[in-house]
Amino acid sequence: MQIHEKPPADTPFEWIGGEPRVQALVDRFYDLMELEPAYAQLRAVHGTSLDNARQRLFWFLCGWLGGPQHYTDRFGHPMLRARHLPQSIGGHSIGIKERDQWLACMDQAMGETGVPEGLRARLRDSFFQTADWMRNRGE
Repeated sequence: MQIHEKPPADTPFEWIGGEPRVQALVDRFYDLMELEPAYAQLRAVHGTSLDNARQRLFWFLCGWLGGPQHYTDRFGHPMLRARHLPQSIGGHSIGIKERDQWLACMDQAMGETGVPEGLRARLRDSFFQTADWMRNRGE
């Protein structure tokens, strides 16, 4: 049996620092996606504007981290895989490269916005599971 230390907050949302810190993370994530050539394939999946994606990821992460349920209050259950399926229909499918770029971009954003290392490690694991499940293309 492993004994884990109790996190310094009741929820990841509190641990990260609430809405202002979630917003900072999301903003840096999308800024990096636009700026870094290493994330070009990921950027291409998002269409011409990132404004809608920024807002929706902020709403989603707030609730997913244990904070206000902004996303579900507006749209109901996230149904992430179903909501991202149109990406493949529109010609921008999500494969291993896009998954890995998403994870790398988010990890870089977490590092640059000062997400505490203990939380960052936990989120890295959770993000991988979710991002891998979102793939709609084998390779």
